[in-house]
Amino acid sequence: QVQLRESGGGSVQAGGSLRLSCKVSGYTYRTYCMGWFRRAPGKEREGVATIDSDGMTVYKDSVKGRFAIAEDSAKNTLYLQMHSLKPEDAAMYYCAVDPWVMRGNLHCSHAGYVFADWGQGTPVTVSS
Repeated sequence: QVQLRESGGGSVQAGGSLRLSCKVSGYTYRTYCMGWFRRAPGKEREGVATIDSDGMTVYKDSVKGRFAIAEDSAKNTLYLQMHSLKPEDAAMYYCAVDPWVMRGNLHCSHAGYVFADWGQGTPVTVSS
């Protein structure tokens, strides 16, 4: 059974930084796509960044240059380093993993891709 546990969320002032972590356990597939997602109050969940087993990373336009996704396979941990945080970045952040990079013609970075396993989320608050 795959389990994901996020940590690292918190409250920061605008312009500050946070690093989110996602510890993955029980994952036995050789290929993967991992991602960070967020949901702000009253809004739909959106993708923030993905990384796949081919090393490809994809970012939401609004976080490019500020956020960086990385994975440490030795520690089975996914990270999201966030800099220059803005109030609009405030949300519950979730990590997810899927054993495929593509499902049909759909790459895992596509908004319509459905990930198999999800964490419970970690909150990020950004004050102006």
